[in-house]
Amino acid sequence: MNIADTLLGDGLLTPAQLDQAMALHRTQGVRLDRALVQLGFISENRLLEVAGKVLDIPLANLTDLSIDSETLRSLPSKFVFRKRLVPVSKQNGTLSVATSDAFDMNVFDDIRLLSGLNVQPLLAPAEEIEKIIKSHYGVGGDTIDEMVGTGEMEVVRESAESSEDLLELAQEASVIKLVNEIIVEAVHERASDIHIEPYEHELSIRYRIDGVLQPASVPPQIHQFQAAIISRIKILASLNIAEKRLPQDGRIKFQIGGRQIDVRVSVIPMLFGEGIVMRILDKASVLFSLTDLGMDTDTFNAFKSLIERPHGIILVTGPTGSGKTTTLYAALNAIIGPELKVLTVEDPVEYHLQGVNQIPVDQRVGMTFERGLRAILRHDPDVVMIGEIRDLETARAAIQASLTGHLVLSTLHTNDAASAPTRLIDMGIEPYLVSSTLIGAMAQRLVRKICPHCKTAGPPNASCPADFAAVSGEMVHHGTGCAACRQTGYRGRTGLYELMIVNEAISDKVMQRSTVSELIRVARANGLRLLREDGWLKVRRGITTPEEVVTCTAV
Repeated sequence: MNIADTLLGDGLLTPAQLDQAMALHRTQGVRLDRALVQLGFISENRLLEVAGKVLDIPLANLTDLSIDSETLRSLPSKFVFRKRLVPVSKQNGTLSVATSDAFDMNVFDDIRLLSGLNVQPLLAPAEEIEKIIKSHYGVGGDTIDEMVGTGEMEVVRESAESSEDLLELAQEASVIKLVNEIIVEAVHERASDIHIEPYEHELSIRYRIDGVLQPASVPPQIHQFQAAIISRIKILASLNIAEKRLPQDGRIKFQIGGRQIDVRVSVIPMLFGEGIVMRILDKASVLFSLTDLGMDTDTFNAFKSLIERPHGIILVTGPTGSGKTTTLYAALNAIIGPELKVLTVEDPVEYHLQGVNQIPVDQRVGMTFERGLRAILRHDPDVVMIGEIRDLETARAAIQASLTGHLVLSTLHTNDAASAPTRLIDMGIEPYLVSSTLIGAMAQRLVRKICPHCKTAGPPNASCPADFAAVSGEMVHHGTGCAACRQTGYRGRTGLYELMIVNEAISDKVMQRSTVSELIRVARANGLRLLREDGWLKVRRGITTPEEVVTCTAV
């Protein structure tokens, strides 16, 4: 019995579906099994299960698999990349090899000739095999092998380079493919940044995932192509490839899997070449709704009521990388409508918001936050967003906008919500103006969420801080580490929030130039929940770990 008959007999496929797949096979030459998956009639995993049963080939579980180096050396890397299979284990003269193609049995004869070993075929999904290949042979490993092995391109040393050499080198098809693979892998791994750092005998490539830098799986030979890689990125970002003594900034736009990806590129000259950081701006990953940010019900309702007010200043505070801009964009998305005119002044405009007029700051031509803000007030806005209040002039313009009947949203660098009014006063704003315009301040941090694939529960350990105050029998959750989270135990991030609504009592304290500790005391009496307390709430709900809360809320 063949696989099609088995699928029909087991009720996994209908005759009509088989006819459609056969039509695709005849007209476009797509192999029948691949046509069934392509048309969505059956999943690859289920098809492999049936194929394994019919062909008597075991299924392999490659999740969290550790392969020793001797096994990896059993097959040439070029062969692995070309055939998209991976050696799994070697025992007693038999090499176990996983493939996603149940019908290419000839490849196992080739493996016998190459390795001189008996071969045990195994079946595994293509996605799992790709992960193993990337983690053990490196991202772009096949491209590196091709570049090193065929003599297709000459490696030009730093001392001998001219701009013509670099231009020709960077336009080689292999270099273009390699850079594309590095960027695509970063997007697939949910990285926010790619760090390319040159050292004397190494080119380090790291991805920032969930706020933490993690090494990319790249072959060690990649350092031979440092000049070509950096030049290719500079060409993509429309930068001067001949200028290696000064910092440069540029931007690249990509379309990856139907998603619009913007990449901000920063190049800085270093001791052993130019270092590059690429900030990945993925619109799909930042344009959250307010409900997606991780606020509890009370904080959400209070913040939503603030952004629906007709005028006043709302400040979101926290260090760089704490998600302040994402929160502001979510707030704007919640209130955008045909009855409101919304204008923003940003440095730079990172994401384009439909229905919002966004103005980029450009210091080179004198377009500052303060100048842009004063100009847009003549455009009759209802809501104004300022990327950041950095100085007295911007703060004064924000105060003036609020006093003239506008809702103003902005960010400020302070550690907690209660420090926001005192920071404005320290900048030189009169306390009575802060008191009469500031309606709310929200401090926030980002904590990593426990990976749902390897989440486990256990009693709090001795390292849990005393202020966690675990009750008897209470369990906390951790991630043990798996392939889905790159063995970190975390996947994705959520926010911790500390919202201070400025009521009459707090307003009076601001007027009196009270200290931050005094403002916190009054705000706590009015229901303020501190960042750390919000963190403990998320620990108890199994969202994050005590270690993350301690790390992100340490003063």
